[in-house]
Amino acid sequence: MIRLVNISQTFQGRAGAVEALRDIDLEVGEGEFVAVVGRSGCGKSTLLRMVAGLLNPTRGEVYVDDALVDRPRRDLGMVFQRPALLPWRSVYDNVMLPIEFFGWRKSAYRDRAMALLSKVGLDGFHKRLPHELSGGMQQRVALCRSLLTEPRALLMDEPFSALDALTREELSAELQRIHMDNAATILFVTHSISEAVLLADRVVVLTPRPGRILRTLEIRIPRPRTLGHNAHQEEVAQLSAELHELLMADHEPTAAAGRVGG
Repeated sequence: MIRLVNISQTFQGRAGAVEALRDIDLEVGEGEFVAVVGRSGCGKSTLLRMVAGLLNPTRGEVYVDDALVDRPRRDLGMVFQRPALLPWRSVYDNVMLPIEFFGWRKSAYRDRAMALLSKVGLDGFHKRLPHELSGGMQQRVALCRSLLTEPRALLMDEPFSALDALTREELSAELQRIHMDNAATILFVTHSISEAVLLADRVVVLTPRPGRILRTLEIRIPRPRTLGHNAHQEEVAQLSAELHELLMADHEPTAAAGRVGG
């Protein structure tokens, strides 16, 4: 569904050129949850911005449903590190923002907006303003906003990194449930090993800058998953340790590094 073909990205600055990504080949299948991990500055967020059509690659091409991405697409939902809610608008009005932006009929989405708020535990909060909510609740609102138009894929850029540990785990469980219920296609950028193992079908590990695919790990642990005591605790620990070693080492990509599942 999402396909990156020989993607590279170089930024020009006053101090010279900075190569962010080099030779990325990646596919994300329909209904698949793929996490991208790597050290700070390895190009994770840049990769996501290119899929979203917010940035054109220096070299290579990005496709969604075999259509070339060269501008922002309405059928891709985006969730950022910060919820980016408009402070003067209610929770409901923030969720409905994409409908106003696209000029669509509000009445057709009213029930879905309320159902999404209910699904993430925000029943009765639709009239509240953002400052009346906790950080975790605000991020739930942002998630509802991104899901309102039933996007073909959801792109998430470290959406839980600003939250406390317990709230992060709670929202990770919520996202896992949404993925299971809706077979949503999700490309998820994170620096958290535990989030990657908890959520993803595959984890793509990037090298330090310029980001290249070092390894792709399959996560075959049955869902729902938890970081607490469970029957698959040993598998979670083993995969987490493997990811930790990959991120700590400074390896060169192997010939099979770009291999991905469909």
